[in-house]
Amino acid sequence: MAIRDEVRKRRTFAIISHPDAGKTTLTEKLLLYGGAIHVAGQVSARKRQRQATSDWMALERERGISITSTVLQFPYRDHTINLLDTPGHQDFGEDTYRTLLAADSAVMLIDAAKGVEPQTKKLFAICRERRIPLFTFMNKLDRPSRDPLELLDELENVLGIGAFPMNWPLGSGDEFRGVYDRRTKAVHRFERSSHGTTRAAFSVGDVADPALRDMVSDYVYRQFREGIELLDGAGERFDRAAMLRGEITPVFFGSAVTNFGVQLFLDDFIDMAPPPSARAGVDPADAEFTGFVFKIQANMDPRHRDRVAFVRICSGEFARDMTVRNARTGALVRLSRAMRLFADDRVSLDVGYAGDVVGLANPGAFAIGDTLYEGEPVAFPPIPAFAPEHFATVRSTDVASYKSFGKGVAQLREEGAVQVFYPWGVPRTEPILGAVGELQFEVAQYRLEAEYNVKTILSTLPYTVARHVRGERDAIERAHWPSNARLVEDWNGRAAALFESEWSERLAQEWNPNLTFDAFSAQSDAEALAS
Repeated sequence: MAIRDEVRKRRTFAIISHPDAGKTTLTEKLLLYGGAIHVAGQVSARKRQRQATSDWMALERERGISITSTVLQFPYRDHTINLLDTPGHQDFGEDTYRTLLAADSAVMLIDAAKGVEPQTKKLFAICRERRIPLFTFMNKLDRPSRDPLELLDELENVLGIGAFPMNWPLGSGDEFRGVYDRRTKAVHRFERSSHGTTRAAFSVGDVADPALRDMVSDYVYRQFREGIELLDGAGERFDRAAMLRGEITPVFFGSAVTNFGVQLFLDDFIDMAPPPSARAGVDPADAEFTGFVFKIQANMDPRHRDRVAFVRICSGEFARDMTVRNARTGALVRLSRAMRLFADDRVSLDVGYAGDVVGLANPGAFAIGDTLYEGEPVAFPPIPAFAPEHFATVRSTDVASYKSFGKGVAQLREEGAVQVFYPWGVPRTEPILGAVGELQFEVAQYRLEAEYNVKTILSTLPYTVARHVRGERDAIERAHWPSNARLVEDWNGRAAALFESEWSERLAQEWNPNLTFDAFSAQSDAEALAS
C-alpha cells in the first residue's frame, strides 16, 4: 500500500502557451505559493531585476524566453509536484512535445486580451491527441481583457473543447479587483504586492457585499453580477470524468504578475488533477520499477561538463543504487548517481515514485526514448523525432579547438537540440545541422561558445526537406540527384538526402526507382541507435 499511497500524492504536469502569454511568470508564482521560493523573479530587461528560477540557461535570461524544458519538483499540501516547464517558442516545439509525453496533465495558459493564439492551437492538438487532461488559466486580467464569456466561447469554437469556469473575474485592467469562487460562492478581493514578488494579500467576502460596488465602476459591477447569474442559471455542474477524458477544461481567471487568483488555482488543481495512471498496461503502483528517458541535457553544471538524463518514473519505487535493464541495449545499469531536479539545482535523491522525474548522470549509457525496467520487459511507445526543416553548415574558426567543437556538436545532437549530418563519403569535419526552427541554430552557436569555448561560423543552406534513403550502398553511390539536392549521412551513418523542395524530392524518386525515400521522423534516437 505504501507505493500506491505515494503515487496518489503525485501531480506531474506541463504548462503550455503561446510565447508572451506569461508562462514563465505563472511558473514562478506557482513556485512562490508552493513555498519552493520566497521571492518571485520576473522576466525583465532591468539589470537589477531578479531572474526567473525556471530559466536557468544564460541565453534564456538574456533573451527573456524559455528555450529548454526544465523540471521543478517541490512539495505542497502533502503532495509532490513535478512541474515540467516547456519552451513557448514554436522553434523548440520538439522539446515541448517530448516533455508532454512525461506529463499526466497540462495547464493551458491564455492571454485574456488575445485569446487562443497559433502556438496554443498546435500544443492543444498534441494534448488532445494524447487525451491529456487540460486546465485553463486565463492570464493578464491586470490588463484590459476581452469579455470572459467571449473567451469561453472561443475555447469551444476554436479548440472544440468544452469550457467550465471555476471562478469569475471582478473587472479587468486597472479595475481588476478579484475573482468569485463558484464552488464556495465567495469573492476573493486582492491587494497588489510589491512588484508581485510576494504573496498578494486578500480578503474573502460575499457577492452581495456593498463594498464590492464601491471598488469598481457601475458598468463593471453590473457585468460581474450578470455573468455570475448567467452561469448559475445555466445549472451546469462540473464533470470531472469528462475532464479526465479531455472533453472539457476547467477555466480559471487571474493575473500571474500580480498573483491574483494563483493560489486558488493551485489549490483546485491539486484537488482536481489526476495522479499518475497506467502506461503501456503498467499499473503505476506495481512494485517493479519502470520508466523512460524523455530528455537529455548537457552542461546544466558547466563546471563539470555533465550530462543528465531525465527519466519519468512510470511504476514502482526508485531507490538509489538499484539495478535496472536498458531495453535498447539489454545492458544492466546501476543507478548510483540520481538527483532530484529543480531547474539547474540538484540534490541527491534516495527514493522516488511513479510520476516523479529523476535526473540520472549519463556517461553515454542513455538515449532519448530509452525504456528502463526491472523484472519483466516492458515497451513504452517510442518518442518520435521531428523532421528538420532548416539546415546550416557550422565550422570552428580555430583548428586547435576542433576536439571541443566535436564534443559540443555531439552533445547538442544527443539532447535532440539539432540533427547532425555529414556530406556522404568524405571525412566528418564540417557538420550540417538540421533543426525544426531557425532559432535553434542561434542557440546551438551560442552554446558552443559559452559551454565549449568554441567560436563558429554558421552558414544557412537552402534545403527544406530531409529524407532517409534506403537501398544497396552501390545503388546509393551511383544515384542521380537533382542539382538542388544533396546526398548526406546522418550521425548513425544512414544515408539521407536533403532537398530544396518536394518537387526536387519527387524528381529524385523518378530518377532512382531502386531507392526508397522515408520520412525522417520514422525513428526515435533510441530506435536509431538500436538499429
